Amino acid sequence: MNQIPLVDLGAQHAAVAEEVAEGWQQVLARTAFIDGPQVAAFENEYAAFIGTRHCVGMGNGTDAIEIALRALGIGAGAECILPANTFIATAEAVCRAGATPVLVDCADDGTYLIDVAATEAAMTPRTRAIIPVHLYGQAAPVEQLLPLAERAGALGHAAATSFYPGKNLGAYGDAGAVLTDSDDVATRMRMIKNHGSPRKYEHDIVGVNSRLDTLQAVVLSAKLRRLAGWNASRRAAATRYDALLADLDEVVRPRTLEGNEHVWHLYVLRVPDRDQVLKELQSAGIGAGIHYPVPIHLTEAFAGLGHTEGAFPVTEQASGELLSLPLFAEITEGQQERVAKALTSALR
Repeated sequence: MNQIPLVDLGAQHAAVAEEVAEGWQQVLARTAFIDGPQVAAFENEYAAFIGTRHCVGMGNGTDAIEIALRALGIGAGAECILPANTFIATAEAVCRAGATPVLVDCADDGTYLIDVAATEAAMTPRTRAIIPVHLYGQAAPVEQLLPLAERAGALGHAAATSFYPGKNLGAYGDAGAVLTDSDDVATRMRMIKNHGSPRKYEHDIVGVNSRLDTLQAVVLSAKLRRLAGWNASRRAAATRYDALLADLDEVVRPRTLEGNEHVWHLYVLRVPDRDQVLKELQSAGIGAGIHYPVPIHLTEAFAGLGHTEGAFPVTEQASGELLSLPLFAEITEGQQERVAKALTSALR
C-alpha cells in the first residue's frame, strides 16, 4: 500500500527541479555562495509579493525572530508575550535576545490562535513586544491586538518567517527572513545578521552569522513564482476535507477567522483519543502528525518559567486532541478520500 505523506516534498521539487538546477549551476559558475546576487533578487521579490518595503534574508526562522527583536532594541529586562500553543523556537528566540517570554493561552474558538483577552491580562510595564504567531496558515487576530501593541511598543514593526522545507514556501534546508517597512530596522537587521558589520571587516555592534545563502535563494525564488497557485490548491484541498469529514460528529474541523484568507499550511482537526487515532492512521499508511504535542510551559526547557499543568487549559487540552492530516498542493482527491476513510475507520 502506498504511503500518503504529511507533506510531499518530492512532488513539489519536481515542479521546480529544472529551474533550480539551472539557477544552482549559475551560482556554482560564479562561486558566489554567500550574498550572491540571487539573494538580493529573492529579497526584493518576496518583499513585493508580501507588500513590504524590506525583506531581510536570514539563516533560519528562529534567528529571524531573535534578530528582529534585537533590531528593535528588545533585550534584557523586556517581556515578550507569545502563545503557549506554538513551536518552541518562538520562546527560544526571545530568550536568545535576552528578553523574558511571557506565555498566554490560545483562544477556545477553533483557531487555537493567541487569546486577545489573555494577552491584555498578561501585559505589564515591562511588556515590549507581542509575538502573536500566525498559525497553521492563517493570521493571528492582529487588528484586535494593535491597540495593545501601541501600549507595548513593538508589534507591527517586523514580521519573521521560516522557510523550513515543509512550509508553503520552503527552502532545501534552513532559511528564514524578516519583513519590515522600517528602513532603520532593516539596516540594523542586516548588520546584526552579518557579524554586526555594515561593511567587510567593520564591526559596529556584536552580531551573529545568519545569512541566507545563495543556493537557498535560488530555490525560494523558483518556488515563490508558483506560491499563489500552490496556495490555491491547498485551499481547494481544505475545502474537500471539509466536505469529506462533514458527517463525522466526533471531529472538530478547523475554523477560519472572519477576514482571514487561510493558506492551509496545515489542516488541523480535533479528535477524541487522538494518540490511538494517530496510531491507526499511520498503520494504514497515512502520514498524519501532531502540531504541537507538548505546550511550551510543560517542556523541561521552560520549566524555569514556573508554570505547572493547568496554567493554560485550552492549549493543554488541544495538545492532546489536535491532529494534522496530510496536506500539500499536489494531494489528489483520491488520496484525500483514502485519508477520510481511514480516519472514519479509526474513530468508529
